[in-house]
Amino acid sequence: MILLIGLPPPARTRYSSIMTDTISKERRSWNMSRIRSKDTAPEIAVRSMLHRAGYRFRLHVKDLPGKPDIVLPKYKTVIFVHGCFWHRHKGCKYATTPSTHKKYWLKKFDRNTANDKKHQRELKMLGWKVVTIWVCQLRFPGATFRRIRNFLDQQTRS
Repeated sequence: MILLIGLPPPARTRYSSIMTDTISKERRSWNMSRIRSKDTAPEIAVRSMLHRAGYRFRLHVKDLPGKPDIVLPKYKTVIFVHGCFWHRHKGCKYATTPSTHKKYWLKKFDRNTANDKKHQRELKMLGWKVVTIWVCQLRFPGATFRRIRNFLDQQTRS
């Protein structure tokens, strides 16, 4: 056995636990700035379905809690198009938690889901019906559209 005394600790590599990212702060900031909060591809897909079927709607109404993605005033209904990762779709394989900085991510996800619940509660208190479409559901657009149409048909009957 060789005992090395007085040598400095090994230099940290770029993959060590001290390094939080493999790209610069500027590049990470640029990447994150490209993540859109409205007019996303899934949101546009839902809007396209509704428009083709003849439904008329408003977008991102600032006067309503949570600025819903799609507002159908005639049906007093709002539609949120939620990403499974960011809004924690229960049981979905896309609602993963990153293995690094777990504490940060869990806090962020908790805040997102708390805001979602708060906005839905406030909308319901104002008399609005709330529909949430998850991005993973858009793999089956026909089924997703039928779900929305059936919900809106029930609103016209009641």
